[in-house]
Amino acid sequence: MSTSGNFIDGTWVETARTFAVHDKFTGDVIREVGLADAALTREAVGAAAAAFARESLTPYRRYEILSRAAHLMEQRRDAVVATMRAETGFTLSDCRNEFTRSLQTFALSAEEAKRIVGELVPIQGAPQQRDERLAFTIRMPLGVVCAITPFNAPLNTVLHKIGPALAAGNTVVLKPSAYTPLTAIAVCEVLAEAGLPAGFLNLIQGGGDDVGQQLLEDQRIEYYTFTGSTRVGRIIQQHAGLRRTQLELGSISSTIVCHDATLAPAADKCVAASFRKAGQVCTSIQRILVHASALDAFADLLAARTRALKVGDPRDPDTVVGPMIHEKEAIRAETWIKTAVADGAQVVVGGQRDGAVLQPTILRNVRPEMRVVCEEIFAPVISLIPFTDDEEAYALANATPFGLSVGLFTNDVTRALMSIRRLRMGSVHINDTSSSRVDLMPYGGVKASGFGHEGPRYAIRDMTEERLVTLNPI
Repeated sequence: MSTSGNFIDGTWVETARTFAVHDKFTGDVIREVGLADAALTREAVGAAAAAFARESLTPYRRYEILSRAAHLMEQRRDAVVATMRAETGFTLSDCRNEFTRSLQTFALSAEEAKRIVGELVPIQGAPQQRDERLAFTIRMPLGVVCAITPFNAPLNTVLHKIGPALAAGNTVVLKPSAYTPLTAIAVCEVLAEAGLPAGFLNLIQGGGDDVGQQLLEDQRIEYYTFTGSTRVGRIIQQHAGLRRTQLELGSISSTIVCHDATLAPAADKCVAASFRKAGQVCTSIQRILVHASALDAFADLLAARTRALKVGDPRDPDTVVGPMIHEKEAIRAETWIKTAVADGAQVVVGGQRDGAVLQPTILRNVRPEMRVVCEEIFAPVISLIPFTDDEEAYALANATPFGLSVGLFTNDVTRALMSIRRLRMGSVHINDTSSSRVDLMPYGGVKASGFGHEGPRYAIRDMTEERLVTLNPI
């Protein structure tokens, strides 16, 4: 693996300043990574712009490169999983699952590169048009795409952004989270080895306040794709102006358990969706809305399953919940729990913290104004909230600024169909949780959860522009 961490125009570039990457469980320094400055950031964008102007890859060549990169990544499975485990603190199970999904994202992006098509426009349907006149659309790449990615999926989210961008014929500047820079290095290495020309993918390392700000001010960038907080998403949109963006932002995800739901499998799915990656996923369940008649029984099932989870060292293959990304985040979440308890909430399970490890926590008797339910906690903490009828459940789920995803458990098909229209979310999952996702799906939110889509086929449409062509024989 490169000792620099900054990849510009096909070359690993050393920098004067570095920052330390820590093992999130032990706190040990894994390695130092080069810190980009404003000049290097400009150079990265310039390299991407020059590559786009200099060379156009055919769709089949894009397919070949992405397919070969997937093969090369598979050969590095153990090393990349170990890197992810160390720099995220996620369990081996979580990291292995993400790695497997990432290969699918590579493959999907490769295949979609061969399927980028426009459509025939039935212009003859307009009055006074000649039968011989034709109209159709084609899809063209935009230019330089800037991908800014989070710590909680340092491989698969990176590929959900750069895979479609490259498949569409764009060039890319990638800025990963400063918490998790190492996995992105591995991605650049495999794509370079797979034959991606110099300048098509450039990697810069640093924080949002310096490197990120420089990227926002560079007018050579045509498109921003970002996953992160709503606060930062607003800043990106303000700077983007008329340039295009895809923003996957915050969420307070709910899952609804109706009175007729089959409770045991619902509890199994809710525990997995709430506590994987220590609850640090945009669609992790934060609120479980349970019909009052089923609340006690469901709480007991959920508590029993949560107590059985092994918590601690993510290197142990039996561990299900590892540390949070930083001790300060675990302290923040613990403080929110303690404040809620002081105001009357009840801890059913968990609530304790040891360094960056926060025990998976279930709360009852919460009120709407408590931060554990009205702000995004991004931690292994869920609150059980009772409801008495469907309309109340829909209102509770909708009553946040966000609208990313929701789950609903029911055995009533009429209720399921009604909920699809009543829940204002980017995704509605029936008999599954808010965290359900398959990588080929269109994935995105509404309201303060952002707009645009991930999922290679759908991201490619966002990352290309439609051009109308008419042919009129003389």
